[in-house]
Amino acid sequence: MLAAGSVAQASFSTIAFAVPVLAPALRDQYDLSLTEIGVVVAAEWIGLTLALLPWGFAADRFGERWTLATGLAGCAACLAGAAFASDFATLVTLLVLAGAFGGSVQSGSGRAVMGWFARAERGFALGVRQTAVPVGGVIAALVLPALETPRAGFLFLAALVLGGAVVGAVVLRSGAEHALEAADVELTLRDWRLWLVCGASGLYLVSQIALMSFVVLFLHDARGFSTGEAAAVLAAAQVLAAGLRIGVGRWSDVLRSRIRPLRLVGVVVAAMLAAVAVTAQADPWILVPVIAVATALSMAWNGLSFTIAAELGGRRSGAAIGFQQTVLSAVGIAAPVAFATAVSATSWQAAFGVAALFPLAGWWMLAPLRGS
Repeated sequence: MLAAGSVAQASFSTIAFAVPVLAPALRDQYDLSLTEIGVVVAAEWIGLTLALLPWGFAADRFGERWTLATGLAGCAACLAGAAFASDFATLVTLLVLAGAFGGSVQSGSGRAVMGWFARAERGFALGVRQTAVPVGGVIAALVLPALETPRAGFLFLAALVLGGAVVGAVVLRSGAEHALEAADVELTLRDWRLWLVCGASGLYLVSQIALMSFVVLFLHDARGFSTGEAAAVLAAAQVLAAGLRIGVGRWSDVLRSRIRPLRLVGVVVAAMLAAVAVTAQADPWILVPVIAVATALSMAWNGLSFTIAAELGGRRSGAAIGFQQTVLSAVGIAAPVAFATAVSATSWQAAFGVAALFPLAGWWMLAPLRGS
């Protein structure tokens, strides 16, 4: 179950990294500005924002298996269409739809995995499941530069996501109870602790997007790296991020606290983003390790946030995860466009420096929960 949920999530998570890796080629093919690149990066997040909460309710009511498989199959179809998009508007529309369909995997796989592990094991188990995101990053960074065109890249993504749908349909099994009452939905959305965790996670996500979504473009445009070289740095960061997600999750199990590790990660991420801003023009032997470690750390918090949301939701975990992911996706729409605009208006160094303030704000927001 854990492996199947992770495979399904990884197939979809590859998309979030694929667009940044393809950004130089997409810019040339569609004659895009940096801000328009930000819009393409945000397109998947737009679809996720619209669909995640309904998918969460669907997973609670109808079960994880077919909710996940149906959504991923629709996502694969949209990616295949994006491979043949004739213009910028069509490309963005199809990526929005791909995100909307693919959002089924967040609640579907997360709810399925959570139901098979006790509380003392969930930090580790969901940390393993959340390594699917950096695994997707490794796949995108290693495979896509070797493909000749964005069309080939999107067709590869479509096949990968379809494979995730098949794995989900064959392996995942639903629990005995999935019925949701209106009162259950209301309780989920009124939990102030969930709102604080989601708000802080959204602030953390700004730093993740600044690095994850723009590291290839930054190294390619500002530092003269080839697309393959820049993608290799991203791939190295994803390998480290996978280990950090598992380690941080297990750490939270041992501490019997999710909030304390989550807050500490926010402080460390802020410090590393500031280091990226300071070393942005340094020699590659200095910059590359700093930006790789910073990118990995910027992704280390997600498993903890996911676990907290699932545990707060209890039997309504699908709805809680859907709500959390909706908040993150709303941030994911604005953050890449805002960051790209900030780079255009100022500089890469200044934009990275401003992004470092957001995880600090998230650390402060979690203060009322620090005893948890």
